[in-house]
Amino acid sequence: MAVAALNTATAFFLPRGPPCPRIRRECFGFRCRSSLSDEEEYLVDAPVSIGDGFSFSGGKYAEGPSRFDEWFAQGKMVDAHPAYCSKGKAKDPIFGLTMGGGSQTTDDVFRWFCVEAGDSSNPSIILIHGFPSQAYSFRKVLPVLSEEYHAIAFDWLGFGFSDKPQPRYGFDYTLDEYVSSLGSLIDELKADNLSLVVQGYFSPVVVKYASYHQEKIRNLILVNPPLTEEHANLPPNLSMFSTFLLGEIFSQDPLRASDKALTSCGPYVMKEEDAMVYRRPYLTSGSSGFALNAISKAMKKDLKRYVEYMRAIIASSSWKINTAVCWGLRDRWLSYKGIEDFCKPLNLKLVELPKAGHHVQEDSGEELGTIIAEIIGKRNVNF
Repeated sequence: MAVAALNTATAFFLPRGPPCPRIRRECFGFRCRSSLSDEEEYLVDAPVSIGDGFSFSGGKYAEGPSRFDEWFAQGKMVDAHPAYCSKGKAKDPIFGLTMGGGSQTTDDVFRWFCVEAGDSSNPSIILIHGFPSQAYSFRKVLPVLSEEYHAIAFDWLGFGFSDKPQPRYGFDYTLDEYVSSLGSLIDELKADNLSLVVQGYFSPVVVKYASYHQEKIRNLILVNPPLTEEHANLPPNLSMFSTFLLGEIFSQDPLRASDKALTSCGPYVMKEEDAMVYRRPYLTSGSSGFALNAISKAMKKDLKRYVEYMRAIIASSSWKINTAVCWGLRDRWLSYKGIEDFCKPLNLKLVELPKAGHHVQEDSGEELGTIIAEIIGKRNVNF
């Protein structure tokens, strides 16, 4: 059987036998066609597409502009954070096959995909997505903030359209590495008068960075962060990616890795045009899935320690950054229980968004943008 022409998960379960000219498969309502013919064209971002699961080496994208094209055109690649010495060409952890260029370590520094909005002379706000997500999740927040601020959203390494080096070949996706790499990116962006907004499970990483660089940061806004001891464990829809073998299989399925992860944690209903932006990295390379495996394992190992540090440093007398918490009350992953008890004694601003879930910027993007502007801006609004 020509395994290279099949999706990774499908290849594990198909019976052995001579290759057939065409294989059809149904997966969670999203129809994907696989073909063993090298002569046929396919549309990667159309409802019907084929690929090898690890990388799409042929084919073309649908005619005309797509939401992905429009989003990608708004951004730029920023070089930041040195790549440590690799061990030759990166190989996938299942078959030991050499990965494509997108999974290989860069020569010197990693490339980050960043989108900016607003006048660069205005105070800067960096918008930091959670796990798993992309800078695209802030697409409705950016226009609101751009009126008075210089807003920047970026994809973490391993996510979206930033570099995705294979683990152990330049970047291991540990939480400590994310702290240091964030510092490299912020230094490269040369953002002044800085405010940080971070959503979800990357909040403890950003808080640790901020604790080392309090002189740079005016405001910190945490959006549905894991703030309590009960939050220190990943939900099943994320922890499954750390499971041996099954995690590698599930992470190569765009519907599990992006669609289900984004829609299972709140009321968010994903439009197909938006779903294709989130799926695109998983459709074009297996490196996105393997990065997802690695960060899930890192979170499983170190999230509790990072949450404890975040709680302790924010509550300490050494914490000088103006801090606020925004909370989507329909979060299915993180319970609201204990959030008020943590914020009130520390006099932290706490803003509730009744209609939003875990990914507040998706459910209530414009509202979140307005709240951010009011918290850090000149308007003195009492929440």
